[in-house]
Amino acid sequence: MPTLFISDLHLDESRPHLVDAFEELFAFEARGAQALYILGDLFESYIGDDDDAPLNARVAHATRKLRDAGVPVYFMHGNRDFLLGEDYAARAGMTLLADPVVIELAGERVLLMHGDTLCTDDAAYLKFRALVRDPAWQRAFLARPLAERRAFAAQARGESRKHTAMAKPEIMDVNQSAVEAAMRAHGVHRLIHGHTHRPTTHHFDVDGMNAERIVLGDWYEQSSVTVIGT
Repeated sequence: MPTLFISDLHLDESRPHLVDAFEELFAFEARGAQALYILGDLFESYIGDDDDAPLNARVAHATRKLRDAGVPVYFMHGNRDFLLGEDYAARAGMTLLADPVVIELAGERVLLMHGDTLCTDDAAYLKFRALVRDPAWQRAFLARPLAERRAFAAQARGESRKHTAMAKPEIMDVNQSAVEAAMRAHGVHRLIHGHTHRPTTHHFDVDGMNAERIVLGDWYEQSSVTVIGT
């Protein structure tokens, strides 16, 4: 049975056709999978498990139905949905994963990451990431009213678009030395990640051994699913 990998869906009510595609994937193709992994940025923005947005309920309904059909659904935080917590994961029937994490896939150890921590040349982003991943910052943010959190998320999305437009393309991509260091640290020769929105498969050497890096596609224009195994 195949294993499915998706990331960078950035689901948002402004792109209803992609929400429909997500529900269709979970209702049909994914039913024949051994497992489904979401490697971050499931949502365009996520402001807390207490958010009563209809989109959050739709997504949770789709993922839980797949889990209830016998297909495990695993979720790893991305840079847009790092506030997704245990409460929502339980409602959605998803198992939260650490980033990074090593799984066994067809008898091989495979490293899974969202991918943002590999972009070590983007110092401004890594500084922001360190701020918002701090538990004290998150507690303070989640204590704010939903309206304030929504306003902050909208502002953050605007700043992110501005940063992406101004930054050099190579800064927005992963650093090869960081990739090799991560693979070496975890003793793997295959890495799967998202974040960069540059889907392809890279082949290279790590310490004289063949290595592979699979980059998952985003869902901004169309759905993208990576299938491994048969």
